[in-house]
Amino acid sequence: MVHIVGAGCGAEDLITLRGKRLLEEADVVIYAGSLINPALLKYAKPESEKYDSAKMTLPEVLSVIESAEARGKTTLRLHSGDPSLYGAIGEQIRELRLRNIDFDITPGVSALSGAAAALKTEYTLPGVSQTVIVTRASGRTPVPESESLAALASHGAAMVLFLSTGLLQRVTSDLLAGGMTPDTPAAIVYRATWPDEKILRCTVGTLEKTASENGITSAALIIVGSFLTSDFSPSRLYDPSFSTGFREAKI
Repeated sequence: MVHIVGAGCGAEDLITLRGKRLLEEADVVIYAGSLINPALLKYAKPESEKYDSAKMTLPEVLSVIESAEARGKTTLRLHSGDPSLYGAIGEQIRELRLRNIDFDITPGVSALSGAAAALKTEYTLPGVSQTVIVTRASGRTPVPESESLAALASHGAAMVLFLSTGLLQRVTSDLLAGGMTPDTPAAIVYRATWPDEKILRCTVGTLEKTASENGITSAALIIVGSFLTSDFSPSRLYDPSFSTGFREAKI
């Protein structure tokens, strides 16, 4: 059995209770060493076999899993954040199915949520933004033309860019081409919820300069949208004049 587990967005205590239990029980742990907090490995059994997948290819990862299966061992594949979002688990799932190896997925706290928590904000504000676009810039891994940053930016929704910190010149150019202005609010959140977390508030026009001046080249999310600074109307959810399925209007 293989358990694919989201380790959380950084802080060691942001792994889920289920993820922690599975990590404690696993015989073999294959962890994304370049992405997860190494403090999480303290939850694993001392005698468990541990492999850093940052140094491994997919065939090597699969070889370890097949060996564990042949010995009747349980494998835990420890990924960062939400493993189903830019976690590269799709290709692993395909190979596990081809080999008839049973698996399950335990979601984790995504960096998407970790960044919002670090910024102390909400992506969806009444009258400002009710849509969050989660995407990435086109780089060595291309994106479909219909999902280009310019095309997505034209919607004016809140945007969260993964895996794009090293491409900020292109990011800025594409966002401006999509209709955003240079003074559109933005933020760079480096290693959200980690001990060395950094929050850099800026604008679309100053993204590249801000990252360069602060030595940020990777491991950060790019957050863009008016929700970062705009005033907004209160939600009707708690409005005394608004009835819900749980209470009647009081005004």
